[in-house]
Amino acid sequence: MPFEVGTKDCTSLSDGELAEMADMTADRDLQFDIGFLSKQCEEWVLITQVHEGPKLRGYSFCTLERIGGTPSMLIGLASVERSAKADQVLRQLLGDQYRRALLAFPDEDVLVGARLADPQAYQVFTGLVDIVPRPAHKASGEERAWGRRLAKRFGAEHQLDDRTFVLCGTGDLCGALDFGGPKVHEPDAEVLELFGSLDLSRGDRVVGFGWAMAEDLASGKLAPRR
Repeated sequence: MPFEVGTKDCTSLSDGELAEMADMTADRDLQFDIGFLSKQCEEWVLITQVHEGPKLRGYSFCTLERIGGTPSMLIGLASVERSAKADQVLRQLLGDQYRRALLAFPDEDVLVGARLADPQAYQVFTGLVDIVPRPAHKASGEERAWGRRLAKRFGAEHQLDDRTFVLCGTGDLCGALDFGGPKVHEPDAEVLELFGSLDLSRGDRVVGFGWAMAEDLASGKLAPRR
């Protein structure tokens, strides 16, 4: 059965949709309940959903905005059903958001930022360039500054270690890209090290970003494979 992908304003989400989204993480460590998801509707602009028939397979809250004049696509919270098709669902979610980024910022490179709680979620940066953090890379002063800007935008100013890009939690639930599945590629050991110090019970996250190049957005290279 083919996937159906749609993006709309967060404010148009119904209580039923929020309940279905909450059910997706009910049995996971990261449990995004209806109350928490309702707050995300106030913090982010767009919600992308992937359905397979009547079944919700994944969703992503995001916003397209300029940070200091730089075109940015920020993923505030996302969750994908942990099935054998998880990687396909993630590509569908990102593909629709990249298409919208192209419309919003034609002929411009776009910074893509997200908070990650699991090494498998690092896959969100596939196809981007100059990804930070990345193995064997010492972040430049400008890259560290971008980490701080993103931490502030995520509502966690002064919580970021701008050398490791680990966002220290406060014990409260916060957004993240929740992704994994039985057929998802296991990250390399060097990527696993980027997440080695996380205390998920405290709400720690890795803040990461990369650049979607204008030519890749225009060519559809970053859209899902058909």
